[in-house]
Amino acid sequence: MRRSLQALLELAVYLALSSSLVSGFSFTFTSQPQQCSDLSIQISGSGTPPYSVLIIPYGPPPLPNNVETRTIVYQEFSGNSSSVTFQLKYPTNSQFVTVVSDSTGFGTGGTSVVAIVMDSSDSSCYNATQNVSPDFPFNIYPTNQVVQCSPSRLWWNSSQVQGSPNFQGVIPGGQSFTIPVGQITQVANEGTGFNWTPSVRAGSTLIIVAGDGRGLGTGGSAPYSVQAGSYPNSSCLTDNSPSSTAGPPAGGVYPTNTSGDETSGGTPFLPTPSNPASGGIIGGLAALVILALGGFYIIRRRTAPRSQKERPVDLLQGDPDDNEPPPNAELLQYYRPEPFLATAPTEVSSAYAQEDGGRRSVAGSNLRYDSTMDSRYGTSDRRQSGVTTFSDPRSATPELDGATAPSGSTAGMTNSRKSPMPRQLRPINIIQHEDAGLSNADDGEQPETIELPPAYTNIRRTS
Repeated sequence: MRRSLQALLELAVYLALSSSLVSGFSFTFTSQPQQCSDLSIQISGSGTPPYSVLIIPYGPPPLPNNVETRTIVYQEFSGNSSSVTFQLKYPTNSQFVTVVSDSTGFGTGGTSVVAIVMDSSDSSCYNATQNVSPDFPFNIYPTNQVVQCSPSRLWWNSSQVQGSPNFQGVIPGGQSFTIPVGQITQVANEGTGFNWTPSVRAGSTLIIVAGDGRGLGTGGSAPYSVQAGSYPNSSCLTDNSPSSTAGPPAGGVYPTNTSGDETSGGTPFLPTPSNPASGGIIGGLAALVILALGGFYIIRRRTAPRSQKERPVDLLQGDPDDNEPPPNAELLQYYRPEPFLATAPTEVSSAYAQEDGGRRSVAGSNLRYDSTMDSRYGTSDRRQSGVTTFSDPRSATPELDGATAPSGSTAGMTNSRKSPMPRQLRPINIIQHEDAGLSNADDGEQPETIELPPAYTNIRRTS
């Protein structure tokens, strides 16, 4: 619910902010564009008459051998009339773009998408074998390209122009604008012209239309795809920079391809301001919508139940929920306690030792010691160290656990043995530490235990 309210508020704010950019009028085709038939356009809303319409050919000519019979149509409405009808002298399958303006500026009524001319039985309005041309051609430098925020030069032959030239920029289905004419200069091999930095976003389709004192479009038109350039520059772009516009295109419903598919229609395109009164009305409505949604949101927030706040954590008393048994009291297999099991001492080969009169000796060595002598841990079956003369790199520590030597071993065993020595186990002493509990100052000092290594005083050398 909150998300939907937020979306409605954002929409209302957008309408309020854009109300100053909304035009007060639009146009609609009241007849279908057909070859050599009358085309009617109706103005709706409150624009500032007189109105005018500019129809610009688009795309390649549809006639055989690419014969171009189409010219730019500039038709003015009569007086304060809000409708106009004129003959469309375009052959079947011709494409065109329509721009409607009023006295406040060019393109204030909107720009259509590319429309198409449908077939009819009348073809008497054009000569299919004769090309037409504009009253004066214009050129652009760099040749045949428009780069975003990159300076260009529009130029022409001054001997062919009547009065002052003018240029318009048309974006099909988007915004149309007047190209400002800068300081006119003479440049060798480029004639008369001026420099222009196109503040049009890269990727847009731009039609440049030229005119003079005889009217709009007398210098013809040329389509361009605006490029970003090798080193993209957006320093000239603003929020008001011309671009394609989302939403239903201007002109209402009309065919856009040879199959007769039509535009989606809906609300006509409203691009730029033309009537302050209509903009104020729309702005007031948007403000009322904002106030209504804001009040509804505040009431909804006060009546909604408050979410439970998080409880503070008491590290001393603990959480009462901790006394509850866990959902599954059985611990996982990896967390079950297991006792530590020490490996029992393994009897190793007694090839090193032999019992002789209560004493054991290491075979082949001069070491002799008493087997009944207790170790420092109070047992006689612990391993003891001894010095031997074995040349075998493996350990020569004997096992003094009283085990009988395996078969094949003798007391006088030498360094050469036929059977390999079994692996010996390293002695492991395990000490279990326990918690002594709380210290008691009245117990006095506890005796200190000092562990010393063996002195080897009972080792005697054999004569």
